Amino acid sequence: MKKKTNPHLKKKVKAVEVGKKTISQLLDAMAETGFQGKKLGEIAQTWERMIKDKDLTIILGYAASLSTTGQWKIINWLIENRFIDVLVGTGANLSEDIVEAMGFSYWQGSHLEDDHKLFREGFNRYYDVYGREDDYLKMTELIADFYVTNLKPDHPYSSREIFHLFGRWLWQKGIKSIVATAAHCGVPIFCPAIVDSPYGDAGLIAKSKGFNLIIDNMKDYIEFMSLGTKIKDSGVIYIGGGVPKDFIQLLAVTADLLFKNRKIPDRKDYLMREGTNETYYPHKYALQITTDAPQWGGLSGCTFEEAMSWGKEKTTTPKVQCYCDATIALPLVSHAIFEKVKKKRRGTNFSSLFKS
Repeated sequence: MKKKTNPHLKKKVKAVEVGKKTISQLLDAMAETGFQGKKLGEIAQTWERMIKDKDLTIILGYAASLSTTGQWKIINWLIENRFIDVLVGTGANLSEDIVEAMGFSYWQGSHLEDDHKLFREGFNRYYDVYGREDDYLKMTELIADFYVTNLKPDHPYSSREIFHLFGRWLWQKGIKSIVATAAHCGVPIFCPAIVDSPYGDAGLIAKSKGFNLIIDNMKDYIEFMSLGTKIKDSGVIYIGGGVPKDFIQLLAVTADLLFKNRKIPDRKDYLMREGTNETYYPHKYALQITTDAPQWGGLSGCTFEEAMSWGKEKTTTPKVQCYCDATIALPLVSHAIFEKVKKKRRGTNFSSLFKS
């Protein structure tokens, strides 16, 4: 009688050997270890697999205030190479990079600085990074100037429309921020909490000049959920969590509500559950880099296994969460992808969104 193999003895841990390695080789080696090093290696490997999946639409959630820490050019690179197809960000991340793109700077500092002194001297602190308030205001005034000179007063705009128009305007000025790069490359950006940022402050400045800006959240939601008709399979990547993660996760479970029969046209890969006539279109891949933990009940730390109970993730395809500071993980993973993926990806064509 053949002896059964113990299911716990399938794959050995392989100790990392010190030696000459590229970043991608190091992350591959880390994927053979344990804990969050293993998860970081798996993030890089799975993202590469997603890029090579021709039928996949990749949606990136970009949360918190990471652009102040030197991460924004990585996002530009991902957009330029179409390693992401849709970006959902916080207003902070989609504005604070403009400060550097305008030619100003952020400065390395200390989290132990005298904050009252910083305030008096005109600095804002982002943990151990300093930003000048006058630079921040120049960026906000730039956004307000765009509103007043390029948008229609009292016209309802989605955040996606604002970012596309603003991005084209910035690109012409040579201010190659995330928003500008996305507009140039045809990658739609959504920001469901847009007013909680300099974009909201700029709206107040515009109002003081007699210009009434209307941002229509429902229009935004409808536009985003309509993406489901152009998607065959979706893969999601979350840098942090927050509102971007929730907004993207909902694409799997509420896009069907746009249609009377509760089915997305031409999509056959749906699930159903007892007691409802709703259809669910779970994401085929799911990656997250976060410092939030699941036991507090918030979505930022929510596991993908929990999300399966909502129909947000498929049960049989890769789901990797790495509990790590994004300023450590994102540069390493992006450089590993740079080493391994030599071709620009075609990506999903969302040009119909920009025709108006």
